[in-house]
Amino acid sequence: MADSVQEGDLLWTPSAQRIERAHLTHYVAWLAARGRRFDSYAALWQWSIDDLDGFWGSLWEYFDIRASQPYQSVLGKRDMPGAEWFPGALLNYAEHALRHERGGADALLFLSERRGLNALTWTDLGSRVRRLAMKMRALGVSRGDRVTAYLPNSPEAVIAMLATVSIGAVWASCGPDFGPKGVVDRFGQLAPKLMFCVDGYYYGGKIIDRRPELKTILSSLPSLSQVIYLRQLDPTGEALTANTLFWEDALAGPEVRRESFKFEQVPFSHPLWILFSSGTTGLPKPIIHSHGGMTLEQCKAVTLQMDMRPGERMFFFTTTGWMMWNFLVSALLVDVVPVLYDGNPAYPEADALWSMVEKAGASYFGASPTYVGLLEKAEVVPKDRFDLSKLTSVMLAGSPVTAECQGWFYRSVKADLWAGSGSGGTDLCTGIVGGIVIQPLYAGEIQGRQLGMAAYAFNEQGEAVVDEVGELVITKPVPSMPVGFWNDADGSRYREAYFDRYPGVWWHGDFFKVNRRGGCFVLGRSDATLNRHGIRIGTAEVYRALAEVPEVEDALIVNLDLPGGGFFMPLFVKLRDGQDLDAALQDRVRARMRQAYSPRHVPDKIFLVKAIPYTLTGKKMEVPVRRILMGVPIDKAANRAAMANVESLDAFIEYARLQQDYRL
Repeated sequence: MADSVQEGDLLWTPSAQRIERAHLTHYVAWLAARGRRFDSYAALWQWSIDDLDGFWGSLWEYFDIRASQPYQSVLGKRDMPGAEWFPGALLNYAEHALRHERGGADALLFLSERRGLNALTWTDLGSRVRRLAMKMRALGVSRGDRVTAYLPNSPEAVIAMLATVSIGAVWASCGPDFGPKGVVDRFGQLAPKLMFCVDGYYYGGKIIDRRPELKTILSSLPSLSQVIYLRQLDPTGEALTANTLFWEDALAGPEVRRESFKFEQVPFSHPLWILFSSGTTGLPKPIIHSHGGMTLEQCKAVTLQMDMRPGERMFFFTTTGWMMWNFLVSALLVDVVPVLYDGNPAYPEADALWSMVEKAGASYFGASPTYVGLLEKAEVVPKDRFDLSKLTSVMLAGSPVTAECQGWFYRSVKADLWAGSGSGGTDLCTGIVGGIVIQPLYAGEIQGRQLGMAAYAFNEQGEAVVDEVGELVITKPVPSMPVGFWNDADGSRYREAYFDRYPGVWWHGDFFKVNRRGGCFVLGRSDATLNRHGIRIGTAEVYRALAEVPEVEDALIVNLDLPGGGFFMPLFVKLRDGQDLDAALQDRVRARMRQAYSPRHVPDKIFLVKAIPYTLTGKKMEVPVRRILMGVPIDKAANRAAMANVESLDAFIEYARLQQDYRL
């Protein structure tokens, strides 16, 4: 692999053996035995969006979805929003996961900064889930009640989630890194009946005591009738409230036999968990996902799109406040072993996660371009230090991926590696576009649209276009689309979020391009539009170009609409230590933009900032910054409680206050 990788370069081709053993190959053969034959992934994808009943019905059978009552039809109502999937079916997400329970097999692996790699067996997981579920029932928690959690990425969080949904209650979680306002903004909308919480956590070698924050949070949620308290920092710590039950007491009591435990049987669309939007411009939207939608979609995603097998280990760096935690834990549905890590990914050394990959024998590793940048800066070359023989696949997600970022894996990890990228999000809790293990991988390009996802780039006229940047839309319903937002009885917030732009079509809010071979590009949020001379530019293109400027550590770009139809496009950069934003560097940045893309990509002015603002889920806050610079009051432009680095907004507020004309 050459040191320099360009967009479109062929990075990897699957071997004949890999294609032969791929789940996609097996699924196509399974369909052929039932009279449906496809000679390419493109043909299979086209069928999956043309024949919704045939495709999703086949997955129900292929994955042997367990239901106590069969469905009457695959689709009842077909309109978006409001599509009705598998009416009549009764099932339970947790029951589907725990059907894999057996002796002598690991259900999940976990490690943290304070303890080495450990395993939780299927037998232990099932036993603890049942005991906790019975305790919750005894405490009065029942079907439809909301249960919230302020827990780290730990086995306790998985046990609590499965116990909650096994009795038909609705789960929602935040990581303990969230501040009180961020938690209350989310959980306060749900009126939870019970809350799981932890006294603190470890990060970067430091003890982070959250008891003062917890007292504020708990006192701000008057609906709570019970608190279950995990004492991770201080095993002898006192209860925080009068209605506190300690974790170990909640799991005490007699064993609950598998055959005697009753999973609550719920309709396909019954609320499973609630995820929250990043909340950058107001209260986070509480997005409801369903038991059936998540069960069916995650079986498809982990098996057919990620090509994972029972017993294999899958890792993503995440916290319980990000949808990737829900996605990771859903690997249990198909007997894939999630690997949980709680702590700083670069502690005690920058290669900490690669040590975990070796120890866990992970075959699938989820990473982000930001993390790869950290590794490059630290000059980490994993292949030189670790046994990565079991690692076969990497997925890059969280932000647009450059060709060079993907190329790093082939130089620094291993040559025979499926290092694809994908994009989806909290709204669907899955990928819309992503990897296709039976096809070649080209640098900087997402391999294709996932099965069942009728994803297109729409132009201004609402027409699907190829080789042009447009709006990412989905034109057919999928089971994992939210069933609604909490506290949105008439569905108006839900329709406004996804269906106002193109009636009857899901609008995702990203710039998107599909090329003629089906490769996909997600080019940044479309509501952070860079509109230059009538040409729409995705912010990811700018960041890709800046990746070739070594002095620039991070950046954020916005486009400001000015009176009279004008516009101004400032670029804000954070430089690496010891670098200065002098005229020579600014000239090189502009030249790189012009060279990599076009004169329209060249910023009007470049500003130096100490930090780039991010949400708690790792998204650049392009839209709030744009709103601040256009004069929107700060309390309406951005939700500080949703931010990872609150002080980073100060520089942008100051620019807005002092500079009435940014062109000066």
